[in-house]
Amino acid sequence: MDDPAWVEVGMQENIGMQETYDAKSVEAAAQAFWDRNRSFDVTEDPGKPKFFCLSMLPYPSGALHMGHVRNYTIGDVMSRHKRMLGFNVLQPMGWDAFGLPAENAAIKNNTAPAKWTYANIGHMREQLKSMGYAIDWTREFATCSPEYYRWEQLFFTRLFKKGIVYRKNAVVNWDPVDQTVLANEQVIDGRGWRSGALVERREIPQWFFKITAYADELLGELDNLPGWPDAVKIMQRNWIGRSEGLNIQFAIEGSSDALAVYTTRPDTLMGVTFVSIAAEHPLALKAAETNPALATFLAECKTAAVSEAAMETMEKRGMATGLHAIHPVTGAKVPVWVANFVLFGYGTGAVMAVPGHDERDHEFATKYQLPIVQVIRPLDGNDIDVSQAAYTEQGLLMNSGAYDGMTYSQAFKSLAERFEKAGSGSRKVNYRLRDWGVSRQRYWGCPIPVIYCAKCDAVPVPEDQLPVILPEDVAFSGVKSPIKADPTWRQDHLPAVRRPGRARDRHLRHLHGVELVLRPLHLAGCHRSGRRARELLAAG
Repeated sequence: MDDPAWVEVGMQENIGMQETYDAKSVEAAAQAFWDRNRSFDVTEDPGKPKFFCLSMLPYPSGALHMGHVRNYTIGDVMSRHKRMLGFNVLQPMGWDAFGLPAENAAIKNNTAPAKWTYANIGHMREQLKSMGYAIDWTREFATCSPEYYRWEQLFFTRLFKKGIVYRKNAVVNWDPVDQTVLANEQVIDGRGWRSGALVERREIPQWFFKITAYADELLGELDNLPGWPDAVKIMQRNWIGRSEGLNIQFAIEGSSDALAVYTTRPDTLMGVTFVSIAAEHPLALKAAETNPALATFLAECKTAAVSEAAMETMEKRGMATGLHAIHPVTGAKVPVWVANFVLFGYGTGAVMAVPGHDERDHEFATKYQLPIVQVIRPLDGNDIDVSQAAYTEQGLLMNSGAYDGMTYSQAFKSLAERFEKAGSGSRKVNYRLRDWGVSRQRYWGCPIPVIYCAKCDAVPVPEDQLPVILPEDVAFSGVKSPIKADPTWRQDHLPAVRRPGRARDRHLRHLHGVELVLRPLHLAGCHRSGRRARELLAAG
């Protein structure tokens, strides 16, 4: 026991003098003493060094398992050791309470996520207390409580004002029966986990954090992390996935349209035998207007998975659009195909296909009997047969006209200069890292503190009006979000402004962060104040 007073109490209660160790009575007496003396409640003490021990927040699934016991015992041992060394120790407890599992469980048990979550928290709290951990329960919190997610909303609005949060269309898994977005793990054999309906690939507006703006900084700082294993650093570098390549424009035969592709292997450009585009690409949609078979294929592609892992392993399927792209060097015509493994949301939604030197393109070309051309030969001079398998290593260029004999670096530099001079391409750095999407959650999650208006665009809720409270007493069946189905909750107010005293309109507290006095204005009329605010902002 880490409290010296406990020894005396134990002796007084004759526990410490027992011939056999009765764990149940010892624990009960110790915990009763700690409760009476509030032994683990923490207050400020400038005379002691501080130690903060926060283990991972458990998800309130309803019952602890041995993984929990192991995790919190380790943290508790550390906390008690530091307390014995004279530290002022804070060991709080929180609950990672929002999320998809609570929704799934609520649907299964025909209850509201909040009711299910709070009941589980209560049960697991008692289990943790029975373990006798040195937790300051006065500091307990849950991520589903407004007192907590108010801070999440505050961070969101401030990042919004800094331009680090933005909204764009993104491809998601859509269940047409449950009318909701599904996580990848909720799609089983192409169908919704609950409804059994064929899941569609649909583009809808989503919110994102612009973490790619920090990709170079994240990559560079890996070298400044002492003690990190090299294997972990390599994993992080691969996750960030910095690549240098070229953006290249392919003209479309008989059209003013152009097709932009990004490639990290411009040295294989002469091996392009077709171009593949996503089913959602504007060229595909345009071609389908006069091609019923293609239109049917595009509809089938909507039921394909959207995760990168699933796209890699799925059967490669495609259909010719009837369009032809013009090779930017040779001027040759290459067919444009729709391929189900190309995602419109990644890169440009178009890929220059080099089946002789890319495994996925090789699989596709073999299936549809498209040409396979070798344009790279190994540095060691060995012969290879690209009709049997793609050769993906760097080497020396061949069958590439003026570029024959060049290395990868030489060809990259020469082609980059050529396209930049012609205005048909440019160097570009890309990352495997993607911006973090935050708005996939259906209902049981932190409300995004933004007011929408068709005329005023998205406006963050003012900080002094946070938090935006998520209703908890809802009927939740899994069909549509309760807050989307409730028009009274969604009917919000857009903040308009007025100056104190005789002054009239003043700037909205929007991206420019100007201080203001707020008054509520009904959404139906918000375009007037929004327009006036923009006029004032434009006038400086």
